Amino acid sequence: MPSRRPSRRHDFLARAVPKLRKSRELDDPARERARVERWHATLPSALDRPLPTGLVPLFGRRFAVVTEDLDGYAVHTITPRHTAVTGTLLYVHGGGFMAPIDPFHIRFACRLARRLGVRVVMPDYPLAPEHTWRDSFDSMLSLATRLAGDEDALLIAGDSAGGGYALALALAMRDAGGPVADRVLLLSPWVDLSASTPETPEFAARDPWLFLGKINLYAEWWAGSADEVTRPEVSPALADLHGLPRTLMLCGTRDALAPGCRLLARRAEETDWDLTYLEEPDLIHVYPLLPLIPEAGRAWRQITSFLD
Repeated sequence: MPSRRPSRRHDFLARAVPKLRKSRELDDPARERARVERWHATLPSALDRPLPTGLVPLFGRRFAVVTEDLDGYAVHTITPRHTAVTGTLLYVHGGGFMAPIDPFHIRFACRLARRLGVRVVMPDYPLAPEHTWRDSFDSMLSLATRLAGDEDALLIAGDSAGGGYALALALAMRDAGGPVADRVLLLSPWVDLSASTPETPEFAARDPWLFLGKINLYAEWWAGSADEVTRPEVSPALADLHGLPRTLMLCGTRDALAPGCRLLARRAEETDWDLTYLEEPDLIHVYPLLPLIPEAGRAWRQITSFLD
């Protein structure tokens, strides 16, 4: 584990981002559900929702975007212009399963597209609490399987909730016995929605962004019920991990999801799965996606070396 301390820029964003996102602990489950549903009601429909490209200068000149209907929700394919495209990256966005694609996801995906010479396929999957994993998993699996069959090497990536979803898709592709991903990238993934690790409350107490009450509530929303949170489609860290594609996982320790990542890494050591886990002390949730911090630059070099 590196002995370096977080940068001042990181510590500034660790304070600023949660404030900008109005992050706070759960007050009342019913009130939280009503708040999220009101917010969702203000969003365009799943097929009409545009990509939030505010953090990507000259987006239209540098990238072509095609949006298609997949089982009632949008799938965006982002292709870099003036770049030789040689493959595909399926990127599953985070947001606690209750927030749509945001500019940080687009910025990171577009950087990967240009750097690796790939098109990025980004589904805007149906969100909780109105929807559970059952409303998109089969169609997402079909999409991933088709892309793996069409490409010499499909890359699958995801951050936070999207990281858990990405791993669950890799598991399902393995079990289906058809085409599989070549490599998987997981950024601060939410892989254990049951919060089964006893150290989770301790880590959550240090996390300025994620709060345990909301984590548990959003997990139940996505699973459909508290009894379903241990399913492999929901908590892939608890599944059989044999025979998975080569994977890189990054997480910081100022992150309530770090215990789940550690659990996944421990369980991977008991299998044939080639998982590399890079853990950074005192860094916050999804730090590789944050702009202008040296820790994200270091993560970028680790990620592109792995995916090249």
